[in-house]
Amino acid sequence: MKIAIGADHGGYELKSQLCGYLERAGHELLDVGTDSSQAVDYPTFARKVADAVSSGAAERGIMIDGAGIGSSMVANKVPGVRAAMAYDVSSARNGREHNDANVLTLGAGLIGGNLAAQIVDVFLTTECSEPRHKRRVAMIKDLQGGEAQTAPAVAAMADAGLGELSEADLARIINRLEGLLGGGSLLGAYHGGPCVGSCPDTARRFIELGARRLTAGPDSPGRIPEDMARYIDHTILKADATLEMIRAIVAEAREHSFRSVCVNPCWVKPVAEGLRGTGVLTCSVVGFPLGAATPEIKGMEARRAIRDGAREIDMVINVGRLKGGDDDYVLKDLLAVTEACRDGSAVSKVIIETALLNDAEKIRICELAKQARANFVKTSTGFSSGGATAEDVALMASVVRGAGMEVKASGGIKSFTDAKRMIEAGATRIGASASIGIVQEAQLTTVSS
Repeated sequence: MKIAIGADHGGYELKSQLCGYLERAGHELLDVGTDSSQAVDYPTFARKVADAVSSGAAERGIMIDGAGIGSSMVANKVPGVRAAMAYDVSSARNGREHNDANVLTLGAGLIGGNLAAQIVDVFLTTECSEPRHKRRVAMIKDLQGGEAQTAPAVAAMADAGLGELSEADLARIINRLEGLLGGGSLLGAYHGGPCVGSCPDTARRFIELGARRLTAGPDSPGRIPEDMARYIDHTILKADATLEMIRAIVAEAREHSFRSVCVNPCWVKPVAEGLRGTGVLTCSVVGFPLGAATPEIKGMEARRAIRDGAREIDMVINVGRLKGGDDDYVLKDLLAVTEACRDGSAVSKVIIETALLNDAEKIRICELAKQARANFVKTSTGFSSGGATAEDVALMASVVRGAGMEVKASGGIKSFTDAKRMIEAGATRIGASASIGIVQEAQLTTVSS
């Protein structure tokens, strides 16, 4: 495939990384510049990428500046170009499926190289095939006065299809763009030590590696820096949580403008009500932590949580049915929740509990999650006999790669080295404690590097 790629000075370093990545994958590149970190004007290079796609000199285009927003605006002025900015894998997948964009814009100030490569993979592999989406893309073309003579288009973000997004999705996107921030989660056991608030540099290191969200629990001391807040899921899943504790979590989320609050289903409604008007999302769990409820009950639990205000759902699979070889039952179990999430515009995450599975079973459940069109596969609940390993993450990522899905590693992540290995293996969300266990290790790593 021939790809036009460009950047301004802010995106030059990320462009260089992506050029190597794309060339190793066998693509032919038309690099329109810039060729150094010396200050330049992004409209010049965004126009060159867009012109290459519009004229047919390239099949697809990638443009990188500091935030990705301005380049998208420029490219969309060129006839025949549908440019879209993507800030994570989900927005890239949605843009490809819904909008058939042919130019991808990225913000080097928002994402690191690992996440950028995953976004590009989705940009290059996801198809726009649903008739209703094609009809809407045709309407976009009509507004542009018809389609230019270009090669087949592919995509990024759903800028042109905002009607497909919920109000919570829009609030999430607006907050992300306004703060030039992003999102991955840290659930699991608490290991003590400094937290995100007291050692923000540690959290920033995770984000630089490609993690998109961190989880802070209710016992996290220290003021969360503003540049970190939108990366954090504020989480309380313990059995003895009271309404008073939930209200305190909500108050903290409102104060810091966290990315989300994650609670058990019985607390979703008061959390959603308490967060109304803030842009902070509500997340809940289904079949947690054992996964042994029937598909019908899980589906009802998910739909009720979504109706009460949840916009992300983490479900636990029926491990026994999977190990017994009853894949039809497991798929039915998954579909009960993922269909509820699609109906309610919620993100679905499938917790497979890797500690209880062998490699063949891990592959099977990831394939089943693909069939069910889940958004994530996740290693662990943090309540079982073991947690995530880099080997598990790599195996899961190899199965779901190309399907627009992401991997969340959670449970048993006790050090910066552990988290780094998970991200390098393919995780975009990290489930660890708010305390980020061995902070000193990360600080030493920062000093030595």
